[in-house]
Amino acid sequence: MRIRTLVLLIVVACSMAFIIFNWQAITAPGSVSLGVTTVNAPLGAILLALLVLLSVLFFGFVANLQTTLLIESRRHAKELAAQRSLADTAEASRFTELRNYLETALGQIGERDAAQQAILLDYLAKQEATVLRVVQESGNGVAAHLGELEDRLERAGYQGNPEGRH
Repeated sequence: MRIRTLVLLIVVACSMAFIIFNWQAITAPGSVSLGVTTVNAPLGAILLALLVLLSVLFFGFVANLQTTLLIESRRHAKELAAQRSLADTAEASRFTELRNYLETALGQIGERDAAQQAILLDYLAKQEATVLRVVQESGNGVAAHLGELEDRLERAGYQGNPEGRH
């Protein structure tokens, strides 16, 4: 229980005890002026009735205020839920859009890589063919030079003995 409620209950209980203990004085008739006339009535009972009437009006006002606030709170909660749902939908849409963009971008990168790889492989094949041709030509040139040297050596009388012995 809240402390305010507890204090209110204690004040009400003390007031009730005071009224019960002083009931004779509250109901004692007295002269009451109404502005235009004077009547003989119990002043305490009239004041007590006004107090009860004001208390009922006050509690009615508080109940109305709490009901209004509760209705407003529920309306805000519904609007908040709708906005949260809208935000979640927008976020999901952005994630889907991002995924589609990334898939497209990665597909384009893959296509570019494949094209560059094909160009590189073609270039390497051409270079390999060029290197093989150059090696073959160099081999043919070396073989031609060796053949020419052998012919010269044979004409000069050299028999292929490296130490110079016959």
